[in-house]
Amino acid sequence: MTDDLDQRDDLDQRDDLDPLDRPEGRRSEGKRDRTARLLRVLQVLQAHGDDGVRPEEIARRTAMTKRSVYRDLHALEDEMHIPVWNDRGRWGVERQAFLPPLSLTLPEAMAVFLSARLVTRFADRYEPNLASAFQKLEEGLPEALRSHVERTLDDLARKPVDADYNRHVRDLTRAWAERRVVEFQYAPALYDGAPREPRKAVVRPYLLEPSLSTHALYLIGLDETRGALRTFKVERIRDLSLTPRTFEAPEAGALEPTLRRAWDIIADQPETEVVLRFAPTVAARVREAAWHPSQRLDVGADGSLEWRATVAGTIEIRLWILSWGDEVEVLEPAGLRADVAATHARAAARYAAQP
Repeated sequence: MTDDLDQRDDLDQRDDLDPLDRPEGRRSEGKRDRTARLLRVLQVLQAHGDDGVRPEEIARRTAMTKRSVYRDLHALEDEMHIPVWNDRGRWGVERQAFLPPLSLTLPEAMAVFLSARLVTRFADRYEPNLASAFQKLEEGLPEALRSHVERTLDDLARKPVDADYNRHVRDLTRAWAERRVVEFQYAPALYDGAPREPRKAVVRPYLLEPSLSTHALYLIGLDETRGALRTFKVERIRDLSLTPRTFEAPEAGALEPTLRRAWDIIADQPETEVVLRFAPTVAARVREAAWHPSQRLDVGADGSLEWRATVAGTIEIRLWILSWGDEVEVLEPAGLRADVAATHARAAARYAAQP
């Protein structure tokens, strides 16, 4: 007679098949069963802490076969990316794998939701960790907000999956948390249209920062190959690997002055004073926002606005200036003024050529 556990194991194996290979009526049920089984295994691992536990004990605690336990242990590591360890036949999960639960008030939960919602609006790909965070946040919200979270998850699920990008974000997050040096190939930006060869970078990750202007995520850290702070767009990172080397974090408050110079993300460019004159038609709108911590304003007698700030380079602020069209004039620096003027001249010539 076939053992009951072996029968259950056979069912487990069928649940591991792709949903399209199972009868329609069992698809969602199989997913739920497998997820519940993985969670039970994970709970046993967590309960045994640093001592670990043998697979046969997990099998006894979960009423599974030893073969199923081994398969699920590898699934936790390979599919769910949970840092599982194995030492002389005992299995466990790293203590830092999970953060302690948060007890949020309703206004605090709403603040977190709005922040995540902003990230979701500008995301152009599916981010599994963001989706998982939304699901956990959803549990503590009232019905009205919970339905909004569900719609957000639906929107996020429609975005394409970029496995390489998600893997890089996961590995960079781990390197950032564990203060481990990373190595990768970096493809430079094509500012002038001329392709350049990727270069090797050895970086101490200090920060991961999102950009609203480019809808992208950036790594900010000390580039050991250049001996200076550098900014890397995650989408252009190739062949990322974590090294065993660790580093000391910068002193508290050491990075903030440098980062405040950035217009958006890029802080590793020379300080540049930018002076602009906004037309009276938009001056009031410009004054309504603090565009940069260093900005200084002077309202003219004709209602125009002289705006000045000291920023890191002009790459990022240039796009903001161009977004105001002919209602802003660059007064300083001369190089930026010439660049913006030439851009408008090319645009005018292009439109003039249209019938």
